[in-house]
Amino acid sequence: MKTWAFAAFVVLSNSFGNLFIAQGMHAAAEVDSPQAILRAIFNPMVALGIVLLIAWLLTRMAMLSWADLTYVLPVTAFGYVISAILGWAFLAETITPVRWAGTLLIVAGTVLVGLGDPHAEKKP
Repeated sequence: MKTWAFAAFVVLSNSFGNLFIAQGMHAAAEVDSPQAILRAIFNPMVALGIVLLIAWLLTRMAMLSWADLTYVLPVTAFGYVISAILGWAFLAETITPVRWAGTLLIVAGTVLVGLGDPHAEKKP
């Protein structure tokens, strides 16, 4: 249960962190200098995205301390699906049929990996 809760947080914090950064950067002027980067960082949407991505990284690190890498990476890859849906819904991005097909392949792979145990038997 702990692994699923952490996986859900990792997926959502990554997806929403990227969404908020994208929204903030779309609102910012072109980032072409160090000063423009600093202004962008202090945009409230970008700052929220950064906080969420820091939480994502720390939670993912914790998860990797007890679950196998070959389990964590595919399961948390479901964040790509959520990101595509958020980009479509909130940023009015066009997602081509080929991209939707790729997204469905990610879902299929995530489901297959998620059916397994997060801890593989170690070789002696």
